[in-house]
Amino acid sequence: MSKKILIVVLILSSQIFSQQKTITINDAINLALNNNTDIKVALLNVQKADAAVDEAFGYALPTVDFSANFSHFIEKPRMPFPDFAALLRNATYAILFDENIIPRDNRKFLPIETKLQSFAQTNNFQTQIQVTQTLFSSTVFRGIGASQIYYNLSKAELNNQISKTVLSVQNAFYGALLLKKISEITEASFINANENLKNVESLFKQGLVSEFDLLQAQVAVENIRPVLLQMKNNFKNALDGLKLLIGFPQTEDIDIVGEFEYKSEELPTESDLITEALQSNFGIKSLELKKQVDKEFIQLDISEYWPNLYAFGNYTYSGSSDQWKFQTYSQMTVGVGLSINLWKGNRTKNRVEQATITYKQTEEMLNQYKNFLVTQVRSKLNELNRIKSLIEVQSKNVNVAERAYEISKIRYKEGTGSQLEIQNADLALKQARTNYIQSIHSYMINKFELEQILGKTNPSYLSYYKIED
Repeated sequence: MSKKILIVVLILSSQIFSQQKTITINDAINLALNNNTDIKVALLNVQKADAAVDEAFGYALPTVDFSANFSHFIEKPRMPFPDFAALLRNATYAILFDENIIPRDNRKFLPIETKLQSFAQTNNFQTQIQVTQTLFSSTVFRGIGASQIYYNLSKAELNNQISKTVLSVQNAFYGALLLKKISEITEASFINANENLKNVESLFKQGLVSEFDLLQAQVAVENIRPVLLQMKNNFKNALDGLKLLIGFPQTEDIDIVGEFEYKSEELPTESDLITEALQSNFGIKSLELKKQVDKEFIQLDISEYWPNLYAFGNYTYSGSSDQWKFQTYSQMTVGVGLSINLWKGNRTKNRVEQATITYKQTEEMLNQYKNFLVTQVRSKLNELNRIKSLIEVQSKNVNVAERAYEISKIRYKEGTGSQLEIQNADLALKQARTNYIQSIHSYMINKFELEQILGKTNPSYLSYYKIED
């Protein structure tokens, strides 16, 4: 029965283990690029800007409009007009009198008055097709240029967002990996404490050590246990945060694999880094393009002072009838039109002023951001140099701490040491390993942040979404 239970437990354990997904740093970044909401919004802005470019070109193309209407008068419109019957009667009698055909009798003449008369037919229809082509419009031509720059700005913003997302994933991934490594270091310390406890228990049974040493060894084990549990819980929380960032389902389990790699290298000079940052930083590129867009908007508003020249042509086909037997007719017209605004209540002038202020605001933001980048480059470079000087020393310190721990165990077995020496040596070893791994983590994170400032995001991530130029 116990064998069957063991087999079931092993099967369930294997199923649970198989459901756990192991993720590398590249896997995490690719998942984030595919699922990150901010990137999706930035991508939609690129598509929107692309449509705006097509729209701007559309204003330079011909416009073709078709219209048709039909009307039926339930009651015809009438208007005051001289009485045609009286006019005709009077004209006829005037001729007869003048030609002496009949004797003159002024009583035959009727007074000329106006009568309400209708000149419309009951049923009317009209169809018209009109073609309009812009010949010159500064607004249209400026709009095409502005839309293209706006499209470039949206692509720069997408690259900026991808770069930020990659850095966020790197921070979260290696932050979780650091907690995993510290948990492993704590677990190694816990294993050391358990092995030491077994040795002390064996020596106590032989009467070679006191009960006090045994109690000290037991307390050392139990002191590490809650720390180990806390480290594992911290690691789990970090994985949950990583899953949220990369868009991975919270209900599924993941594990991460990776190493903290450090290679001694000569860092560039401060001036070289600052120059590269000011030239290649994604935020700088975005603000410079926004500045160009703002400048184009100024010119767009100014273009309202210029005239618009356009050509047009239309064809009209119409008909009217009282008895549904339409008399139809058509006409065709071509021509050229010119329009120019003379005054709009200073609205154009005020819009130009507003656009100019927006341009100056962007210019100030750009200058402020450049100063911020210079400060960031200096800070990251100083931090990298500081950590770099510590790593080699801490690496040697780990070797020293490992040797000291081994010596403390040997001294205790030989009866020349104490449990306190072993505990202190184990604590020092744990601290040395933790300091070393934390320094490498700090060096990598600061390097990632510096590379992001320098615009050195992996090109394969930037080209994750295929966007045409």
